[in-house]
Amino acid sequence: QVQLVEPGGGLVQAGGPLRLSCAVSGRTFSTYAMGWFRQAPGKEREFVATITWNGVRTRYADSVKGRFTISRDNAKPMVYLQMNSLKLEDTAVYYCAAVRTIGAGELRSSYDYWGQGTQVTVSS
Repeated sequence: QVQLVEPGGGLVQAGGPLRLSCAVSGRTFSTYAMGWFRQAPGKEREFVATITWNGVRTRYADSVKGRFTISRDNAKPMVYLQMNSLKLEDTAVYYCAAVRTIGAGELRSSYDYWGQGTQVTVSS
């Protein structure tokens, strides 16, 4: 069993940076692919970024490519989402997700474990 906790989130001005963290419990974290998703009010939960079990490969949604960076520290174990040049449309609840496989991709259904979510609000 894996538990995911996302502290952080918060309010940030447009154009600014924010880093999200996801603390992962469980001894086998290094065997899990990880992802970040987000859900804005009235919208479906959407893919943001994913990283393979060893951190070698990453993939991003087109809307965040070049602005967001996903990374992981298997020793801690933690997953991060560095968000730069934030836009108003990045406002959403952000979720950390995990699945025990090498790499997971963009589908919500691919992930077995989810955090409780953390609110990110970008203001003008």
